[in-house]
Amino acid sequence: MDFTFLASTMVTLLKAVPTTLILFSLSIFFGGLLALVIVSMRVSGNPVLSGFAKGYIFVFRGSPLLIQMFLVFYGLGQFGVIRYSFLWPFLREPMVCAVLSLALCTAGYTAEIFRGGIRAVSPKEIEAARSIGMSGFLLVRRILAPIAFRHALPAYSTEIVLMMKSTALASLVTVWEVTGVAQRLISQTYRTMEVFLCAAIIYLVLNFIILQGMALLEYSLSRHRRAAPQALKA
Repeated sequence: MDFTFLASTMVTLLKAVPTTLILFSLSIFFGGLLALVIVSMRVSGNPVLSGFAKGYIFVFRGSPLLIQMFLVFYGLGQFGVIRYSFLWPFLREPMVCAVLSLALCTAGYTAEIFRGGIRAVSPKEIEAARSIGMSGFLLVRRILAPIAFRHALPAYSTEIVLMMKSTALASLVTVWEVTGVAQRLISQTYRTMEVFLCAAIIYLVLNFIILQGMALLEYSLSRHRRAAPQALKA
């Protein structure tokens, strides 16, 4: 094992980590916002809005992310209304296309995760909130959203980890994140094993940090469940 080469490779790949983190963060942020819109439509009770949300979720969960990314990167420019619009200077950029495709995809999965969290909220808790005068946005902000998010957090943490790994596909649309730089190094050195080993270590560390952060968030949101046994002992 050539440790000198491994060290130099690790340094080169670490320089691409900020690009990976930017890609990941923007995708999660915009995907989460879109997921809130989709899940609101899904549970609205309006058959048109609910039908649109179901169709969106089916399309983006049922088709491969790689194909979605290729359609966004190579396909949008085929439409004159887009190519000659004010959006084209942005949509022709590989980073924007990668973020857009990742966000659209994760929104479909995240919307279903959030819907599962909403369905897990006990009707008795909602009735109790309404009995003391809560309704509308106040009910959602203080009761429905916090409880639903706690229920959805374990599944959502898995989706976040999957999105971190999915950023590797951005290399196929010429975004030079960790995997893209790794592939370029392999084409120059023909040392596949060492380069991909370094890349795998970087992804493992990033996902470990994400999982620890999500575990801390879940721990902080469940203080009431830990306080109950202590109160019973007292």
